[in-house]
Amino acid sequence: MSKELKRKLAIIFGFVFIDLLGYSLILPLLPYIAERFSATPTQVGLLLTANALAQMIAAPLIGRLSDRWGRRPMLIISVTGTVIAFLLFSFSQSLWMLFLSRILDGFLGGNTALAKAYITDITDNENRSKGLGLIGAAFGLGFIIGPFSGGQLSKFGFMVPGLVAAALSFINLIAVILWIPESLTDKQRVEAKSNPTTKFNLKNLLDTLKIPTAGSLLIVNFWYSLGFMLFQVNFVLVAKESLNLSAQTTSMLLSLVGIMSVITQGFIIGWISKKLKESQLIFIATITLAMGLIGWGYAATVTQYIIVIIPISIAAGIVSVSLNSLLTKSIKKESIGGTLGLAQSQQTFAQVVTPIIGGPLIQFFGGYSVGILAAIFMAISALLVGKNFPIRIKQNKQSEIL
Repeated sequence: MSKELKRKLAIIFGFVFIDLLGYSLILPLLPYIAERFSATPTQVGLLLTANALAQMIAAPLIGRLSDRWGRRPMLIISVTGTVIAFLLFSFSQSLWMLFLSRILDGFLGGNTALAKAYITDITDNENRSKGLGLIGAAFGLGFIIGPFSGGQLSKFGFMVPGLVAAALSFINLIAVILWIPESLTDKQRVEAKSNPTTKFNLKNLLDTLKIPTAGSLLIVNFWYSLGFMLFQVNFVLVAKESLNLSAQTTSMLLSLVGIMSVITQGFIIGWISKKLKESQLIFIATITLAMGLIGWGYAATVTQYIIVIIPISIAAGIVSVSLNSLLTKSIKKESIGGTLGLAQSQQTFAQVVTPIIGGPLIQFFGGYSVGILAAIFMAISALLVGKNFPIRIKQNKQSEIL
């Protein structure tokens, strides 16, 4: 890996870390801030999902625009929207202003998908997994530090975390303008603008599902996202209902998930991707996740929780990076941004629906039922990988399933 590539990857790592740090500063505080405006529990729930719903719609569209116009212009627009959204959040004087701030950030905040597309542009097949793993590591690190910092800053008033988040986003904006060059060449952008397959419409995006390998990987991603989000989103509630854990203990367990995610995506994935094919890694990791999620559902002590959380976190990190890497190798370069946005949209959809699924399951059947359903979703993704295994990828050509 050249020094120039390492420099660019370091800049993108810092960009994603700062972006997620700002987001996670305010995330745990949303219910308490909404309470100031007499929000009902239902309204709080809608507020928490408003950003995800907007992002689900916008991410693939922003990605497709970046294929045609370049990553850098869309990053500038996206980060500018994030700065405005955080300022609006900080100075909100009513519930509708809070909603507007979260929706605006969702519609314009496709930063992570754009960062993945940027890394795909500047890395070759050999370095792709390691490069994409840095995004996951930055993501995990941001969520380890952010919630704790947001809680401490809120002691000085709920406006303060929002202003700090806005300041962090502004730093990111300056970084994009000064230090992040365009990753697509002029020729690539001209060709993308004249290519009918990258035209800005929903049909072209959904046509990706018809590409043999890319479509199969997106379906795998859909079931994987449902299974893992069912675990992630309902983790706190399961821990509370099944073990009656304190908030402090649950937070420590969540931090362990974040730490293992950073280690896996920052270090382990770069080494293991040289030993096994990405399709093999996805298959092994989804099987591991299915078994681990059943163990999580039936865990009866904190020690048992820790024992199952470690392999779940490692396996999830491997699947996330390997899926994205293999997906970028299964499509033409001019379609990478839109396809990665579509994959992120699937993950966001899972983030929206899994609280609705998990709550009733825990209430009527118990925490173990969430683990079983999550394991079923993960087993489906493993079976789909096994059905299409092994997969051989040819860059810039239609993929072949052997």
